Amino acid sequence: MRDTRARDATTSPFAPTFSTPSGKRADTPDDRLATARAALEAVPDPEIPVVSIRDLGILRDVRLGDDGLTLEAVITPTYSGCPAMSQIEEDVGRALEAAGVAPWRVLTVLAPAWSTDWITESGRASLRAYGIAPPGHCVTDAPPDNAKPLRFVPRAQSEDAVTCPRCGSPHTQELSRFASTTCKALYRCLDCREPFDYFKPY
Repeated sequence: MRDTRARDATTSPFAPTFSTPSGKRADTPDDRLATARAALEAVPDPEIPVVSIRDLGILRDVRLGDDGLTLEAVITPTYSGCPAMSQIEEDVGRALEAAGVAPWRVLTVLAPAWSTDWITESGRASLRAYGIAPPGHCVTDAPPDNAKPLRFVPRAQSEDAVTCPRCGSPHTQELSRFASTTCKALYRCLDCREPFDYFKPY
């Protein structure tokens, strides 16, 4: 059984999704955590299905809650108002339910804000193989205490050229700041002449 309950609005505008025990369950807390992590490894991003939510850095943590029993899957949206977050929460819930690790809940946490620097090397390779140029690494401007300010515009990126994911050429040109989704820009390779999406750094 699942239900939705209100939560502290200072943490997230999303209410957590809950599940109570039903059916087969993993035995020990360590077993449950390992089973949950393995199950969530296979959850794809709805907009870029060749990349998992873990490789994109959306899945931030899998842990036991303060009660020592409820398993918590922590997710962070790529940007405020991301339309895919409700789908991601549902997909995470289905994966946990199928894994038999109840009780569990899905928590959406907004701070620290997601960054493209959280995308794993495996995720970057998958993006490139899919025909999307992975984002450059952002210039770090965090204060010494590691606090992260709220961002309304993309952060500055490193000076590395955007490389064509098809032929590997660094000779590319931006055609539009927006492509198939708002998080990507449209580029064209000046050597192979093929257009491609570039995942903008945030």
